[in-house]
Amino acid sequence: MKKLILVITVLFLAACGNSDKNKDNMNTIVEIEEIPKLDLVEANRLAQLPLHCLDVEYPNKLNQVLGEENDLQSPIELHPAFYGCFDWHSAVHGHWSLLSLLKQFPNLDNREIIIEMLKTNITKEKIKAEVEYFYGKHNTSYERTYGWAWLLKFAEELYTWDNPLARELEVNLQPLTDLLVDKYIEFLPKLNYPIRVGEHTNTAFGLTFAYDYANTVGHVELKHMIEQRARDFYFNDTNCPISWEPSGFDFLSPCLEEAAIMKRILTKEEFKVWVKQFLPQLLDKNFNVETGKVSDRTDGKLVHLDGVNFSRAWSLNVIAQDISELDHLKNVANKHINYSLPSIVDDNYEGGHWLGSFAIFALNSIQLNE
Repeated sequence: MKKLILVITVLFLAACGNSDKNKDNMNTIVEIEEIPKLDLVEANRLAQLPLHCLDVEYPNKLNQVLGEENDLQSPIELHPAFYGCFDWHSAVHGHWSLLSLLKQFPNLDNREIIIEMLKTNITKEKIKAEVEYFYGKHNTSYERTYGWAWLLKFAEELYTWDNPLARELEVNLQPLTDLLVDKYIEFLPKLNYPIRVGEHTNTAFGLTFAYDYANTVGHVELKHMIEQRARDFYFNDTNCPISWEPSGFDFLSPCLEEAAIMKRILTKEEFKVWVKQFLPQLLDKNFNVETGKVSDRTDGKLVHLDGVNFSRAWSLNVIAQDISELDHLKNVANKHINYSLPSIVDDNYEGGHWLGSFAIFALNSIQLNE
């Protein structure tokens, strides 16, 4: 009898506890974030970052493999188009940044300087030299797949701009674009396992921008290959440990990048089923994830966490697109942008050489849900 009374008491207390928890959940107050805007003032501010680094050759991180003494050349000799902004991929997405802003804001300050910079760097001769670098014996996998992805994002931006300048630059860039498409098609069947880190080699990110390009320009082979490989890599994934994120140097969210590529390739109904298994917490109206906190913006690795805030935002906005049950994720995205946006334009080259592109892409993603 005493045991029965004890069991009833425990069950009663547990029920009360659960009831209190349910009340707490029901009464949770979600702070509504101001929606950040990419207006002309902000565009001019962000344009300063690539403008101040695209023709800055040093400091420079080449990331090349030296096969012989003659491989030791200056950045501008090795990469006459994309030598600035500290490294190759940052130079590529610095060009994308200026192009994106120029398209959206015809009255952008320094418009003529930007046009001249694009025309000076994206020439047939300079792109030919960039292509030749990838044919070097020791650098065939150079910038795989992060830099490849940003180059295709730049090519996509050119393709979607109805402007004579875009046609000129697109033709000049095409040999490098075609080469990197071929490299994707060659490489992806060989990749037995996806790379799930929060930095450059993350496979989901590399697939995402390449898929956007293929979908936009109608490259059927690349699009179908990415759809198949994403299903191979991710379709059976469950319970992604987003509570482990971010790692100390992350600028990408492994969980959210994966969800963002799957949102692209699955039907809406397929994705709803998939995300319930992969990240069920996203369906909670009170879902929240703390922003990545930057302790020192002069440290090139620690400032990556500003990047993770922007990339989380663009992933969340894609995930929420056209799914009313996920509308609350837009507010989480806004919180992440608002945390990092005020701090990225300063004198710190460690973040200034690349973060503007991340901010612009995150701000552009808000338009998906307008």
